[in-house]
Amino acid sequence: MSIPIPEITLHKHVDLQALGRAAQEASRALAVATTEEKNAALHAIAEAIERHADTILAANAQDVARGRANGLTDALLDRLLLTPSRLQALANDARKVADLPDPVGRDFDQRTLDNGLQLKRRTVPLGVVGVIYEARPNVTVDIATLCLKAGNAALLRGGSETIRSNVALARALAEALASVGLPEACVQLIDSTDRALVRELLRLDDYVDMIIPRGGAGLHRLCKEQSTIPVITGGIGICHLFVDATADLDRAIPVIVNAKVQRPSVCNALDTLLVHEGIAADFLPRVAAALAEHGVEVHADEAALSHLANVDGLALVPAGADDFDQEWLGLTLGLRVVNSLDTAIAHVHAHSTQHSDGILTETPAHAARFLNEVDSAAVYVNASTRFTDGGQFGLGAEVAVSTQKLHARGPMGLDALTTFKWIAEGDYHVRA
Repeated sequence: MSIPIPEITLHKHVDLQALGRAAQEASRALAVATTEEKNAALHAIAEAIERHADTILAANAQDVARGRANGLTDALLDRLLLTPSRLQALANDARKVADLPDPVGRDFDQRTLDNGLQLKRRTVPLGVVGVIYEARPNVTVDIATLCLKAGNAALLRGGSETIRSNVALARALAEALASVGLPEACVQLIDSTDRALVRELLRLDDYVDMIIPRGGAGLHRLCKEQSTIPVITGGIGICHLFVDATADLDRAIPVIVNAKVQRPSVCNALDTLLVHEGIAADFLPRVAAALAEHGVEVHADEAALSHLANVDGLALVPAGADDFDQEWLGLTLGLRVVNSLDTAIAHVHAHSTQHSDGILTETPAHAARFLNEVDSAAVYVNASTRFTDGGQFGLGAEVAVSTQKLHARGPMGLDALTTFKWIAEGDYHVRA
């Protein structure tokens, strides 16, 4: 039987304390669930998504229509949109997570102390993970599946622009959990757009063990300033590629085009291209022509402008003061000519958000320096930045891409959703 298209009360009352208590109780049940039980839930989720695809897509169409009427940018509309193929990909990803090794219950760092006490560490779930996200309904499924496999309950608060899509997805998830005998509270959606609930969630430390924001800089700043719960920040990418003087220019162009246009609305898309001055005269018109074919607008510094004036069809803008600090999330690219590898690295240090940065070069020593000196979550040699993704890295669907250093960094897969506890086994030991 199909679930109905959600009727939404945008500012409905939500008892967040009750949701938190239910999530905590569900997390305790999940913590002792077997791998087989968790995998059964994941397969049930995939089947529920497929079974209710028409309802989910209809709810999403309402969200997209309202978003367009409210003036959402093309980048945000792309993030919001679910298509039949994207929805099927979510179901397929749930099955892929089921195929991944269970991260819970692994023993490591085993040792026996001089007094005979045996010590080891064992991976355990975090408990309850709160996720606050904007625009992307796929996050609802990504978070739910990864949290379930890692034994965590998930408390989700999506953006108002995707409320109908998220409610439809959450209902399908609840149906799937109930069908395999797991608590529906393993995955709960805060189905109200009341912004006060975000701040309340950030202070729900009696029940929530970690907060993960997925959205813009304002959301991340709010979470860091207001949360009484540990926060994992990330997902904001000002990503760079540096084309070294020794790069293979013919092969560099497809990498740059891929990094910029393959999906420009995501956090690992290219934002700034740095080009060595020794190849600028030859390379810039060629790469600009390739980008122009895809409708990319180039914001170029003064040194680059002189090489681009005669490129047919290129939307060319002199770079402004803040253009190299922009995550464009669309078909816009910053372009700067630099005089050395040192200057390129210094630019990355000054403007990167430590997400994804790379070098295109045929000089191993230059590649090694870039890898060693650029302190980003993912650093590339001769590859597109678009690979910074849980699925591309073989982690399954990701919870987020962390740009901080504790406790997780880069694409956060299953292992990032666990912690550990010490296990001590003795023979009625007492401390001397």
